[in-house]
Amino acid sequence: MLEHRLIYGYYPEIVIKQDEEKSLLRLLADSYLYKDLLMLDQINKPVLLSKILNALALQTGSEVSYNELAQTVGADKETVEKYIDLLEKAYVVFRLPALNRNVRNEIKKGKKIYFYDCGIRNAIINNFNPVQSRTDTGALWENFIIAERMKFLRYNNIDVKQYFWRTTQQQEIDLVEEHEGGVLKAFEFKWGKSGKARFSQTFTDNYPNTETAVISPGNMEEFLMK
Repeated sequence: MLEHRLIYGYYPEIVIKQDEEKSLLRLLADSYLYKDLLMLDQINKPVLLSKILNALALQTGSEVSYNELAQTVGADKETVEKYIDLLEKAYVVFRLPALNRNVRNEIKKGKKIYFYDCGIRNAIINNFNPVQSRTDTGALWENFIIAERMKFLRYNNIDVKQYFWRTTQQQEIDLVEEHEGGVLKAFEFKWGKSGKARFSQTFTDNYPNTETAVISPGNMEEFLMK
């Protein structure tokens, strides 16, 4: 049911009550994201919270700039950063930092922001179209697989640091993990079942001995559970 989970996510009630996913997700998103979070003293602008969430949902898989996000939603950078910090503490979103080891042209302070649950993300932008008719399937797959991998590591108390990697020339790797002993593993995520990816020579030259793998629906279970 992978395609179904990409659209509707993994909240227990959503999994159990099939054929009610859309209405339940809209209710859950409204209750969880707005009513519960707005009870926090630090959040006093519900319209701004809605705008930030919508902007983040539309930028899934892309690098996020607080300055650009602030201009998009009509707020200052500090307020946007505070709201995102609260959303992260409430387990709505999480940040993935850029790997930076002083390689030439490496992005140093970049960040991507993903949603813990794809269903919530899709409810925010009110898009429950099937994967075959979406323009964001690649980004949705990336969000899903990184979130599920992170959950597995945390549930099993496996200490792994996670990053994305990018240069100013737009060379990019979706996920880099640093395991015990400084061992690096790099992953590219391709929705196509025969997905292929070429890992940047800049990365492989500067991070030799890094394990690399392309993850698609065909081998995702092995990736998610080891």
